[in-house]
Amino acid sequence: MPAKGTSGTRVSRKAALNPTIAEYLIQRLQDYGVRDIFGIPGDFVLQFYGMLEESPIRVIGTTNEACAGYAADGYARINGIGAVCVTYCVGGLSLCNPIAGAYAEKSPVIVISGAPGMTERRSDPLLHHRVRDFHTQRDVFEKLTVASACLEDEFTAFREIDRVLTACVRYKRPVFLELPRDKVNARALHPHVPVSSLVESNADVLQAALEEARDSIRAAKTPVILAGIELHRFGLQDQVVRFAEQNNIPISATLLGKSVVSERHPLYLGIYEGAMGREEVRKRVEDSDCVVLLGAFMSDINLGGFTAMLDPRKCIYATSETLRIGHHHFHDVSFTDFMNGLAEKKFATRRAAPKIRHAETPAWKPVASAPMTISRLFRKINTVLDQNLVVVADTGDSLFAAADLTITQRTEFLSTAYYTSMGFAIPAAIGVQVANRNLRPLVLVGDGAFQMTCNELSTAVRQKFNPIVVVLNNKGYSTERFIQEGPFNDILNWQYHRMPELLGAGWGFEVFTEGDLEKAIQAAFANQDCFSILNVHLDKADVSPALRRLAARLAERL
Repeated sequence: MPAKGTSGTRVSRKAALNPTIAEYLIQRLQDYGVRDIFGIPGDFVLQFYGMLEESPIRVIGTTNEACAGYAADGYARINGIGAVCVTYCVGGLSLCNPIAGAYAEKSPVIVISGAPGMTERRSDPLLHHRVRDFHTQRDVFEKLTVASACLEDEFTAFREIDRVLTACVRYKRPVFLELPRDKVNARALHPHVPVSSLVESNADVLQAALEEARDSIRAAKTPVILAGIELHRFGLQDQVVRFAEQNNIPISATLLGKSVVSERHPLYLGIYEGAMGREEVRKRVEDSDCVVLLGAFMSDINLGGFTAMLDPRKCIYATSETLRIGHHHFHDVSFTDFMNGLAEKKFATRRAAPKIRHAETPAWKPVASAPMTISRLFRKINTVLDQNLVVVADTGDSLFAAADLTITQRTEFLSTAYYTSMGFAIPAAIGVQVANRNLRPLVLVGDGAFQMTCNELSTAVRQKFNPIVVVLNNKGYSTERFIQEGPFNDILNWQYHRMPELLGAGWGFEVFTEGDLEKAIQAAFANQDCFSILNVHLDKADVSPALRRLAARLAERL
């Protein structure tokens, strides 16, 4: 894949012609568009950290390695690729959960870890941070990434960097590079030319697949597009809109793929999530005689606890890993080439534009003394969304209730809707603003998830970021309560609105009523200089209709 975002470095001409492993890695990161890197230093990676500080790449320190991983993931979803740099094992293994989530949801994050030097390992010493043996960390990340390498040999290190970074961009999944500290300044023994391999489709197979897909769509009376997350990852939003508009095909989206197109587009139906979603969307998709699934993961959350009813015989299913039309499988066809082929020209028979009724955004008229409910909270949020906001939703009812928000622009909704890792949203919001300072995150997070990674608000203070954090405070884990109630679902009730006192910056608001919410929202949006946090008190039995349906479905399965 061609490099993008190339920027200059401060290395000498000699170093550019005969770079060290670290110099080459820093240059290649820039070639692929990495402008910022997240992490925490440690002795095994300090020398490389020093070189990063001297390079054009900006180093963003976080409060812990897990938060660095979530921030790099959020950054990658906005920027197209992200990176995180930590020390050996104690740093690297702390990244396992966020990197597992990035792998599951196809977010291209480059993990760079320091390691003991090769000469230090000769007598097999018990060096600090070591677990079982010197390969333990690499063995773990081989299971969590699409490609990995230890840069332990200057004969192969430069080719390995190219191979691993190419895989990250090609597959849109995390990769892992381990850099022993005595190899940081090891130079190439022979001139090395950067390699970025292109993925090419088999032309005959591509043509056959496109012809069969076009025939199926031409013959269909009620086709529908189900747009998924890979359209975000591969930058194919324009292609899916062009394909839909040229052939008058309505577009639905999965929960993970929400905001792939503007939800005010005339052809947009809404989120399809089986029994969890709006009935008119479910019926439109499931009654279709040709469902064109593009870049969609068919996970239990995306499909509403497997309540979706899609007949494979009526489906065209295209992702970066699979291309299936009915029961016919096609191999050696890239997802990008297939999408470009679909969008190339109008090919359907004359089809009238479908009639689509968009869900109206109800007017917000606060009843000053009325206690807050989730439905009223999200009704208010829906009225304040604009093109400068990015909604970042954490796992739980923050996510399920947010499915019905109307996102006016594309790629303005981030969530962990498949891996569903609690604690994603606040550090991911940091990554969003590092990637694009002009975007303002609106963070929707339950109190349980907030307690896991709220310390990352200190990074927002350091960087002078201004996210608006809405804490859904129902004193516990609401999803689990509706699956199986018990005291293990309860948590300590913090005074979340007093976080600014702890951090020395920020505005905090305590919200009990609709009148409180109205005042807090107005003040938070007016505050452009630092973060704002709303502690919204909710009854612990108050959940969204979507969560009620999902919890009931999950309870049946347990």
